[in-house]
Amino acid sequence: MRLASITPQRLRSLAPEASAFALIGLANTLAYFVIVNVTLGIGAVKAQVIATLITTATSYLANRHWTYRSRPKSKKRREYSLFFAFNMAGLLIQSGVVAIGEYGFGLTLRENRLMFNFFTCIGVGLATLFRFWAYRTLVFRPHPTDHPAPTGAAEGLAEVFEEESEVDHLTGKLDAELGKLEPPARSNSSNG
Repeated sequence: MRLASITPQRLRSLAPEASAFALIGLANTLAYFVIVNVTLGIGAVKAQVIATLITTATSYLANRHWTYRSRPKSKKRREYSLFFAFNMAGLLIQSGVVAIGEYGFGLTLRENRLMFNFFTCIGVGLATLFRFWAYRTLVFRPHPTDHPAPTGAAEGLAEVFEEESEVDHLTGKLDAELGKLEPPARSNSSNG
């Protein structure tokens, strides 16, 4: 059985967009880590802010002209303002995770550089999930006839939960298929 035959169409259509977003994100993440580690001497949170500001500009250009090039273009001011605002929300997520490491766990820059990079990875991962959702549903909106934009936060969250239920439905089918392939569990009880 081919995976494509049991994967919902919505998830299959999301793959090219997610791939382009991931490649841009990977390049920006590498640049981000270089900038953070070069500027870490001024403080972990400040280094995060500087790196985010620089990579936000390059990320906007790459996403607008590659990932979402087929989406209708709205006013550049609107797009960039929303893009920047959601990146700042991502910055709060990332910096918040680093701040938890620095202030919550008492990590120091001299002794715990590796742990700072670990906390940075966690923050980047959480912020990336948030940004992907925000870009595709609010910044670079699909054409209204294809997919109307959510009118509020509640509708946007409902859309996310709908996508999650599709994934759960897919996982259930895969689990059932895999269960057919596995040999039955052996009983260790004795009748004796």
